[in-house]
Amino acid sequence: MTELFPKTLDSEDISFPSKITLRSKGKLLILDRPWVMGILNITPDSFYTGSRLFGNMDQILHKAEQMIQEGADILDIGGYSSRPGAEEVSLNEELDRVVPAIRAIKSKFPEILISVDTFRAKVAEEGINSGADLINDISSGELDPEMIRAVGMMDVPYIAMHMRGTPKDMQSLTDYRDILSEIMLFFARKKEECKKAGIKDVIFDPGFGFAKTLEQNYWILKNLSYFKTIQSPILVGISRKSMIYKTLEISAEEALNGTTALNMAALINGANLVRVHDVKEAKQTIKLFNRLYS
Repeated sequence: MTELFPKTLDSEDISFPSKITLRSKGKLLILDRPWVMGILNITPDSFYTGSRLFGNMDQILHKAEQMIQEGADILDIGGYSSRPGAEEVSLNEELDRVVPAIRAIKSKFPEILISVDTFRAKVAEEGINSGADLINDISSGELDPEMIRAVGMMDVPYIAMHMRGTPKDMQSLTDYRDILSEIMLFFARKKEECKKAGIKDVIFDPGFGFAKTLEQNYWILKNLSYFKTIQSPILVGISRKSMIYKTLEISAEEALNGTTALNMAALINGANLVRVHDVKEAKQTIKLFNRLYS
């Protein structure tokens, strides 16, 4: 059995099965190795300027094709920037950004898995109806009370992220008594809520940079294996984030090397999926990780 990280990291047996299964619209997806989720931001104001794709379908399709050729397992399509202090986007505007992109990508690349990066139930529904395969919700249903119920009716996996507040005010909500146990309690409650709503597969994301200080981000990453006890796949999204570029005193545009380093740390500590702007480098990281720990 393949172990995804060494037992020496903890006194307990924290290895996990070599195959994790996810079900999406009647299809069985086998997560037998770490997956790479490529970020497609259909927005004009994402924090990393190199990821902005807006108003040009040819550019979107070109970027999707590049990521697929580089080995992306999932393309994550979002039309609402969640950077700290981001401005609100109307429902109709988000739909106008996301739905045509999903349809175009699925038409040209029907085999690629697509996740819809949204906290709105209506966008999730329209995205799945347009061909998407998963929902990626930064709020875990906290910003739209209809989200979890809606996903339960779609027969798709649900990525639930930990966050406090909204993108506009989340960085003022970083006061925790015990951040690891509080996030774990949040996950446990969400898992039960999702189960009651009929969601079969939940993937959890600790939410790096969302209502966390720089120090808290590193503490979570260092102790990522703590969340394996929830017995659900763990997604890590740290690509080019401020926890990297502020530490290194560089810009997001210069943070690829730091991203690669911390993605390896995430994999060693138990991440099942990494969400990235740079697919090729993430796939190379996973290849080296597998060589080390298989």
